[in-house]
Amino acid sequence: MNLAQRIAKWAYELSYNKIPSDVVEETKKRVLDSFAVALGAFYEKPPSIARAYALYTTSPKYPTTVWGTLMKSAPDHATFANGCGVRYFDFNDTYLSKEALHPSDNIPAILAAAEMVGADGKKVIEGIVASYEVAGRLADAYSIRSKGWDHVTYIAVSSAVGAGKVLGLNEEQLTNAINIALTTNNALRQTRAGELSMWKGCAAANSARNGLFAAILAWKGMTGPSPVFEGEFGFFNVALNGDSFDIPVMGGENGAPFKMLETSIKFWPVEYHAMSAVDAALKLREKIPNFDPSKIRKINVKTFDVAYKIIVKDPEKWDPKTRETADHSMPYIIAAALIDGHVWLDTFRPERILAQDIRNLLSKMKVEVDEEHNRVYPKGIKNTIIIEMDDGSVYEESSTYPPGHFMNKLDRKGVEEKFWKLVKDKLDEENGRKVISMVWNLEKLEDIYLLLRFLAIEK
Repeated sequence: MNLAQRIAKWAYELSYNKIPSDVVEETKKRVLDSFAVALGAFYEKPPSIARAYALYTTSPKYPTTVWGTLMKSAPDHATFANGCGVRYFDFNDTYLSKEALHPSDNIPAILAAAEMVGADGKKVIEGIVASYEVAGRLADAYSIRSKGWDHVTYIAVSSAVGAGKVLGLNEEQLTNAINIALTTNNALRQTRAGELSMWKGCAAANSARNGLFAAILAWKGMTGPSPVFEGEFGFFNVALNGDSFDIPVMGGENGAPFKMLETSIKFWPVEYHAMSAVDAALKLREKIPNFDPSKIRKINVKTFDVAYKIIVKDPEKWDPKTRETADHSMPYIIAAALIDGHVWLDTFRPERILAQDIRNLLSKMKVEVDEEHNRVYPKGIKNTIIIEMDDGSVYEESSTYPPGHFMNKLDRKGVEEKFWKLVKDKLDEENGRKVISMVWNLEKLEDIYLLLRFLAIEK
């Protein structure tokens, strides 16, 4: 049995009654969180571009909701538009391992598949759990960014599996969906190098769109190149230059936990490795008497290797000019948190990014990798900030498990608070309450569209 067949067999055999209640609960939180961040980003430029494109098309047989509207599109185009919304603010959930990725990038593809076939809430939960498991296990197996590939390559595979599960694919069809998705969707890591463009928030949506497309093709009988991982010109030999990996266990096998339980919800809209840096910076503001950021003499930051490579080392991370670069810049994020006392969507507006007070503080900062911090990762994301003030006083604060981390989970109230903070000026309050109620009772929902219609901002 090759690896694609192995994944397909596990996914085919997964059923709602095999999913533990705590996994179901966390799945519901991810659905509500995805709606929150997508609607929060509704009027931002990249999601608006994607939505405009989606509304050029429709599907007479499988019309699929473009979130935030009552308009319908073709399933793959709706997936791209909805996925751009979920990802744009860099505020959706995260999984950290050899590869870091955002498993909720799968959710738009799975809900599109569910709408296509009128799937119920239990089937949606199966699809989401399957996609999270596949994405997480692939991330555990190999860091593809080390070879220059973007993590969204794995999202193409996981979304094909999750969507295929909802569409009712059998083992052979699921295998073909994986084969098609991985053969055609290897994404370059240039997306996240140097000065970041709008595509940073769209790359995963594109992979999810293509994963759904692969699942639909397999559903209709299309076969794909096999073996896609192990073949002569397959993923291992070509994309990984001869390296290979296996997935020895998946959720529910031999008591193995589901990866859903190891994913983290974002409390602030920043690249996840900087989340604990925000936590430490805000705590320092409270610790330092009569805190005045202009009185800071120098800032030393201790971090871990993965964070340094992704959100520190590039010169552009020390001189950000775009939102996409700023929310992937640990130095900028720390400076803004210290000066403003908060990190929110307005932290990444152009006028804030380019402000002189930020630039002044960046010039006083140094970031270095610390081996003790390396040892904590990926279970924890330890960042330490040491501030020396002009009067010679020194203050230090560390954070390893910031709010929302899977070791410091947000409860339902916390997820709801994030939801309302993001949608309060967009979504009708009555509709918002209906969305929350339906998500918390997702397993009882007879048809996913009964929920999606209440997301409409624009009628």
